[in-house]
Amino acid sequence: MTKTPPRLAALTPYLLSKTGKAVRGRVASRLALRGVRMWHMAILDALADSGPRSQRDLAVTLAIDPSDVTKVLDELVSAGHVERTRDPRDRRRIHVKLTPAGSDTLADLATEVSAVEDEVLAPLDAAERAQLHTLLTRVFLHIEDARG
Repeated sequence: MTKTPPRLAALTPYLLSKTGKAVRGRVASRLALRGVRMWHMAILDALADSGPRSQRDLAVTLAIDPSDVTKVLDELVSAGHVERTRDPRDRRRIHVKLTPAGSDTLADLATEVSAVEDEVLAPLDAAERAQLHTLLTRVFLHIEDARG
């Protein structure tokens, strides 16, 4: 195994990138075992957090191309995880809501993600994990604010 050059390992953006890529891969692999992708979980999470919403709003909130949201929602509808209905006042608007089966699936997926978190953060104790989460949240919110 090739060791990362020390100067490269000293760069925080490099460490964040490599760690993020490794964690994303592990999460994606765990979700794939359940026939789900990351975008499926993102949409289920968004619906669980805010309740029913328009398909367009999901696309904007998650920064996903609307045609990609349509494809993911087609899969989630087929699996029974969400329901789509047309707005009777504006037939162009499609509302999406989480089903009870979708809520159950989301709970299972959260368990999978938690298991990956435990694997990756194994070298840290509970206080260090909380501190890491707090710091990453601050950085993330800073980036989101700058993005507008």
